[in-house]
Amino acid sequence: MLHYRKHMLSPDHEWVVFVHGAGGSSSIWYRQVREFRKNFNVLLVDLRGHGDSQPPMLKAFEGEYTFNDLVGEIVEVLDDAGIQQAHFVGISLGCILIRILGEMAPERVKSMIMGGAIIRLNLRSRVLVGLGNAFKRVIPFMWLYRLFAWVIMPRRRHRESRSLFVSQAKKLCQKEFIRWFRLTYGVNPLLRLFEDRELPIPTLYLMGDEDYMFLPPVQRMVQRQTRFTRLEIIPESGHVVNVDRPELFNELSIGFIRQAALLPAA
Repeated sequence: MLHYRKHMLSPDHEWVVFVHGAGGSSSIWYRQVREFRKNFNVLLVDLRGHGDSQPPMLKAFEGEYTFNDLVGEIVEVLDDAGIQQAHFVGISLGCILIRILGEMAPERVKSMIMGGAIIRLNLRSRVLVGLGNAFKRVIPFMWLYRLFAWVIMPRRRHRESRSLFVSQAKKLCQKEFIRWFRLTYGVNPLLRLFEDRELPIPTLYLMGDEDYMFLPPVQRMVQRQTRFTRLEIIPESGHVVNVDRPELFNELSIGFIRQAALLPAA
């Protein structure tokens, strides 16, 4: 089973589950945990091969990873922790997993907060994915990861986000990196589904105004999906909004969850 940590106020408090992106770990939420613990029960998950979810703790996985397999492991954690319903907060690829969970088990998802969400791969990101898939077996994966981090988060004020993700990615082995990277082969059909279908689940997209690769598709999508979906653009922030602007990320997220749960303001 995946490694997870619980911070519990009481059985009567709402649960919030944090899902990190590829190459990260639950430690990327360090600027969220303190504030969220004041208001909610919190569950932090390390995805397969990340953080403390490493062999021999995990049983061997046969074959290639699929998004459904990875989401199934999150559901297994929810069952083990005794959580029937929760609000989910994701970043980057973690948002894709949360969105699939909303399709597979909507009864488990009370709301979704999507930070730095990936809705469509533009030309530059498709070129990056193509290069990565072409050279992933011959080039040390950290070279590729540093390149991706710099292209996605190029500005000086994104330095902390880049450094955090690179430092966490060092804990992956080359084989694990390749397995996760192969997921990009199947991502486009999923992203088209996300664009075309709005789930009846309260959803907040939190996107940095400097997230030039992934913000424009989200803006276009939210113009069409207006019933359950909102977008907040966070100024002076890149792709990893929870690190670049943690106070504003926390304020908007906690307020949205309270509204979705019909809770009074603190």
